[in-house]
Amino acid sequence: MSGLNGRIALVTGASQGIGRACALALAKEGATVALAARNEAKLAEVQAEIETAGGKAAAFALDVASEESITAGAKAVEEKFGKVEILVNNAGITRDVLAMRMKRADWDDVIQTNLTGAFLLTQAVLRGMMKNRWGRIINISSVVGRTGQAGQANYAASKAGMIGMTRSLARELASRGITVNAVAPGYIETAMTSALNEEQTKAMLATIPAGRAGTDTEIAHAVLYLASEGAAYVTGHVLDVNGGMFMG
Repeated sequence: MSGLNGRIALVTGASQGIGRACALALAKEGATVALAARNEAKLAEVQAEIETAGGKAAAFALDVASEESITAGAKAVEEKFGKVEILVNNAGITRDVLAMRMKRADWDDVIQTNLTGAFLLTQAVLRGMMKNRWGRIINISSVVGRTGQAGQANYAASKAGMIGMTRSLARELASRGITVNAVAPGYIETAMTSALNEEQTKAMLATIPAGRAGTDTEIAHAVLYLASEGAAYVTGHVLDVNGGMFMG
């Protein structure tokens, strides 16, 4: 895998979990990383962690549920760094509840944040990628976008939509030197999954042939590959990182 020296990467949800791991990994490979999330204090910690290790990063307050925030955030990143070459659409939320009880706001919030926000941010940085005829767009989907999950109709729909968006954009942009791929994590140890109780965790692990949860670092390694020169001929692909939980 070739290094990413000189490349400019933008990672959403970079304050914790998978986003943080992706930011650290990209910086370690030489990329300058724009860290985007709502929690500025946590972003500052990640920035300090990267800089202490000799990397380059800057924090940007960005709420992917807000079109105005996306527009302003993308503009701020491009004004500071000149361009965005690698975009990792990672930010996401859950509002888990059975469909019979799901409020319209539960549906709208998840779709707006996870899917619409990813599309709008992609759109905001796309002109620069097309002008430079080089880009990597990596969307963090989920195994439930492949399989569905009871109590997660909204979340599964947003992540399945992300896969459809990935493949459509890949067809549009391949001739411009821009690849668009998705990573679909399985059960990963993050703040989001820590909300599961012991019984739920045990049931989940029973469905994984590898017999364990994955780590955010393992997702970051998949993102690194898709961001690399070595993945220049990979586009429209969904890379499942799930320990065998889903094979399709």
